[in-house]
Amino acid sequence: MTPPTTAAPVPDAYPLGSYKIHPPEDLADRIELVRKQLGDRLMILGHHYQQDQVIAHADLRGDSYQLSQMAAESTACESIVFCGVHFMAETADILANRPEKLAQRDGRRVTVVLPDMAAGCSMADMAAINQVEAAWADMGEVIDTRRVIPVTYINSAASLKAFCGRNGGIVCTSSNAAAVLRWAFERGDRVFFFPDQHLGRNTALAMGMGVEQMPVWDPYALELGGNTEQALNDSRVILWKGHCSVHQMFRPEHVAQFRGKYPGIQILVHPECPREVNDIADVSGSTGKIIQTVRNSPPGTKWAIGTELHLVNRLKAEHPEQEIHFLSPVLCMCATMYRIDLPHLCWSLENLRDGHPVNIIEVDPEVARWSLVALERMLSVK
Repeated sequence: MTPPTTAAPVPDAYPLGSYKIHPPEDLADRIELVRKQLGDRLMILGHHYQQDQVIAHADLRGDSYQLSQMAAESTACESIVFCGVHFMAETADILANRPEKLAQRDGRRVTVVLPDMAAGCSMADMAAINQVEAAWADMGEVIDTRRVIPVTYINSAASLKAFCGRNGGIVCTSSNAAAVLRWAFERGDRVFFFPDQHLGRNTALAMGMGVEQMPVWDPYALELGGNTEQALNDSRVILWKGHCSVHQMFRPEHVAQFRGKYPGIQILVHPECPREVNDIADVSGSTGKIIQTVRNSPPGTKWAIGTELHLVNRLKAEHPEQEIHFLSPVLCMCATMYRIDLPHLCWSLENLRDGHPVNIIEVDPEVARWSLVALERMLSVK
């Protein structure tokens, strides 16, 4: 069986180790030289959670889906280097190389490169395709899965997006999750939401559903994901037992500490945070909403922000007129995002420029086809 993605360095690639001994200033100059040499044939994408020295070289900065969309719309781009994680590069490949784009380029593919193949996502890894397929079959013994709409968060492998495409389902982002759930309930009785339980729960609660209608499916439980048949029959949203390791760190006591220490401070969190934090925050929203909320706030506003450390520190540097804190005494960053650094970026760019690209991400055509179905359904949601 063909794997869903392939990524194999070619034998004559420049060795990565030689890049790790160079000072950051030298690597930065070499990266900028490649950007100048390749011009608009190259697009470097930088996710908001990347470290500053990497973001400095990005042509576009944003969240994963937004970046993939913008890159796919370029008519000049021949290569995408995605400074993010694996599932983001998969989505970029799916969108940039979808059939109509290939037709416009006479069949020429856009090369998508991930500077470090170890840059994965712990949340995405919590839901493997074989586990999801097994859960679907098991719940089908109790409920009619023809009336269950699978919804996968954009932070998931292409194989899960394809599963949704094949089974009448859809993809969501943190900014459109409520609209996607409404779309799903217009077409079915229940939603099977994966891999992040917190986004699913927080969204459904805000829509008026009760927590008793949201059983959690544990893929490691022996029977029905750890649920009773009654719980599944009473369900509206079946949540996967997955989470973001960064946003899981924020706790209600952190909120209480900041409110006690800084009168008038506002709590701004991502909906991947646990319900106990999300419920008591002043504002909950996607990465884009977090950024926009800070940008639109007047000088003197005080924030404690519950999301990835690099983004919080960047907002703090960009908005010295406001008082911005990281909502945790524990400094927690996205460790897999942090794997993309200047040596990996320079290594991947110079290999690309010199004709032996490394870490190419290419999604299996059948997986890409069904993933695109689920993504296009999401685009149709208003």
